[in-house]
Amino acid sequence: MKSLFTYLFLFAICFSSGLKAQLIPNFGGQRAGLSTLSFLKNDINPRSAAMSGASVALDSDPFALYTNPAAAADLSSPTTAISNYTVGAGIQQSFVSVTIPRKSREASYGISLNMLNSGAMDVRTEFQPEGTGEKFYVTNLAAGFTYSQKLSDMFAAGVTLKYIYEQVSDFTNSTAAADVSFLYTTDYKDLKFAVMVRNFGGSSALDGGELITDFNRPAQYDADNYSVPTVFSLGATMIPWKEDQQSLLVSVQLNHPNDNAENYRFGLEYEYLKLLYLRAGYMLNVDGQSLPTLGLGIRHRFFGYPMNISYAANPTDYLGLQHTVGFTFTFNQEGRERE
Repeated sequence: MKSLFTYLFLFAICFSSGLKAQLIPNFGGQRAGLSTLSFLKNDINPRSAAMSGASVALDSDPFALYTNPAAAADLSSPTTAISNYTVGAGIQQSFVSVTIPRKSREASYGISLNMLNSGAMDVRTEFQPEGTGEKFYVTNLAAGFTYSQKLSDMFAAGVTLKYIYEQVSDFTNSTAAADVSFLYTTDYKDLKFAVMVRNFGGSSALDGGELITDFNRPAQYDADNYSVPTVFSLGATMIPWKEDQQSLLVSVQLNHPNDNAENYRFGLEYEYLKLLYLRAGYMLNVDGQSLPTLGLGIRHRFFGYPMNISYAANPTDYLGLQHTVGFTFTFNQEGRERE
């Protein structure tokens, strides 16, 4: 038990704000805002969100299609995952995925849908700043198809192809992107390494629609092209402390985005009896994230099938407390019959 408190103490010391200010420069911060479709950067996996996004090297779970497609190759039964992320100001983002493994090929197939909706907003103009009485909506959607394959007992690869659609009132935008990832598993304390390129794609721009008013501006407009928010991630996880009924997982991750500075994520997950999971994390060099993230997970059964319920709380500096709630189901008929 002493070693557990040692890891928790080191976790708290390393992530103090003073250390962050002295050791982590903000190189690349001038790139902020240079990409579009920023909803793709939101973490809609409650397990990952509770661990501050330090999740690229986590073991396989039903959210693997989002976290790391390569990890889905280790799934042994069909799974589904559903989550909802409360962004703030009435904005909600939802995610749903289904993964089907092929045991004979040590591979998995999956489909996913990631959608953000702004809710109704008032149309305002220079002459009617209180609103014209009309409403408009912002909708973002990413539909993905995933294939993952075990290349050996220790190495797996995965790719997700995504069609991305955006609508802002009458203006629309569509493009395509891909997630490419690799996962390497060792036999030392469940040590895993992962590399992932998320949202690799081209540039796009809003098109169509009409300006509500052309007062003091040209009647015609040409929207600029912007790239999708591509992120290169490198991470590792390990279980340094494990007993018969409990364990502690440690996760670290480096993110290199194309539209901001490099940042670092650190996460912990305490597991008890494989029924209760307590999670925490911290982000370094992320603007607006001065407090740690927290969350928990509960494993149960629904009509005899394994089910996990997870919650994550992210106290941001500018948007308040953000919540992520998720459910996962595993259609394990063998496990159901044993009960």
